[in-house]
Amino acid sequence: MILEPLLPSILSVRRIPNADPALLRAYGADPEKHTSLGLLTCDQDDPVYVALDEATKHASVDVVFAKSFWAGAGSASGPLSGEVLGVIAASDPAEIDEGLAAMIRCLEHDACFYGANDDGSIAVFPHVISSLGHYLSAEAGLPVGSAMAYLVAPPMEATIGLDAALKAADVTAAKVFTPPTETNFAAAWLTGSLPDCEAAAVAYAEAVVAVGREPRQL
Repeated sequence: MILEPLLPSILSVRRIPNADPALLRAYGADPEKHTSLGLLTCDQDDPVYVALDEATKHASVDVVFAKSFWAGAGSASGPLSGEVLGVIAASDPAEIDEGLAAMIRCLEHDACFYGANDDGSIAVFPHVISSLGHYLSAEAGLPVGSAMAYLVAPPMEATIGLDAALKAADVTAAKVFTPPTETNFAAAWLTGSLPDCEAAAVAYAEAVVAVGREPRQL
């Protein structure tokens, strides 16, 4: 059962074709540039960030709002909240539709956490993006089209995993998120060639599994 996919649940998807300028500004959009918003909530935050980046590859949209909710899906404010809200903006409602469709495809067929122990109580996100879009490239300070290993796990597992990933391949840390994140995890974005990013992700996942098996090894 180890490294079985823990598939994300999309909890709500809505579109506002002609958003009020005050709403646009509040969520980081520019009323001079954007008229429409697309919104999505999900019970896994990091796959949504990957999906938002994917949207920028398939539609003329900007990611204007992307935030995780404190303590994660288990402490959600309601059944449609999950642990993240992602918002895209565009000048054309049809672009919003294309962007949301790309996000849904990504969440249904690509980006997800995996169970790192027998009962799935330890989750790991050893995801590799072969070519960054406009959103995550800007967030990571990397060129569009770069390969990136997007690595997430609970605090101890993530720390041991990051050390293993950095030693396993010719990668560099674009950004490290020490614990606690909003959902009490830890994360890192590593960059290098695609094969090196893949090797780093494998090493990360293996280390997370190893910590779960022997948490008090000295």
